[in-house]
Amino acid sequence: MSKPTAVVCAYSSVGTAALEGLLEAGVDVVGLYTYPQGPDELWFTPPAVLAAAQGIPVTMAPGFNEDSVYDAIRELRPDFLFSFYFREMIQARFLEIPRLGAYNLHGSLLPKYRGRAPINWVLVKGELETGVTLHAMTPKPDDGFIVAQARLPIAWDETALSLTDKAAAAGRDLVRDAIPGLVDGSCPRIDQKTLGPSTYFGGRKPADSRLDFAMTAAEAFNQIRAVADPWPNAFLETPLGTAKVAWALPTGEPCPPGCYRLTPEGLLLGFADGALRLHTLKVRGLRVERPSEQARWLGELGIPGSGS
Repeated sequence: MSKPTAVVCAYSSVGTAALEGLLEAGVDVVGLYTYPQGPDELWFTPPAVLAAAQGIPVTMAPGFNEDSVYDAIRELRPDFLFSFYFREMIQARFLEIPRLGAYNLHGSLLPKYRGRAPINWVLVKGELETGVTLHAMTPKPDDGFIVAQARLPIAWDETALSLTDKAAAAGRDLVRDAIPGLVDGSCPRIDQKTLGPSTYFGGRKPADSRLDFAMTAAEAFNQIRAVADPWPNAFLETPLGTAKVAWALPTGEPCPPGCYRLTPEGLLLGFADGALRLHTLKVRGLRVERPSEQARWLGELGIPGSGS
């Protein structure tokens, strides 16, 4: 019996792991459409590296939905079309090409957190659980029937990076284990409407990571961990400048809202109902970890100090 064939559209570390899952399942990947790796994305191995090592043809996809791409994929006549953290909505005409269907791997427990950046958003919202979902693609985002899901607990100090690593490992296993059922038609087909109401979040903008002293300490912490390194980081902004808060942790120590307090255990930053203990600031391209230096920089931003 010949191997099932697939064209894969993928990016990110999750995309690389999901491609690994396809290959482990014995799928013959006849083409990869992906993107060049950016200078701020060197923390993960992109799908193109894995594909090249396996002899899979790689095409960079600045305009995937163009007629030339459609014609090329139609000529390949793949059994499957897969989207793993691809950056473009794939047009309906592409979904009609594969004999055994077109499927997307999404980084949440659908129908919750449809849309962009689900891993970041679940952290911002303080969720205790998320997951990965393999579902049929339709012309609507994250809309088709579900064929497989895996649940992932979210630790209290989870970051976008650690949760992405969990999602990648889960995605690899989910894709690998789903392939036999997708080939023989035995996979479940779960209508998302039977799983409760959906939620949708758009792509995150830089302004979404701004810290506000009216936030609770928990809300500020969730904002920080949602965009901790290697993401661009949450930030404090005043008329005098900006400082990125690369990492901080909740503390029971008091600090008035909107102020900092220098203690022998570190620098505290006060929010509406409590404080965070700063670990790392980034100011003017410098990492600042000494509490006394952090206090100086916050003072220069016009944030007042407090003795109690």
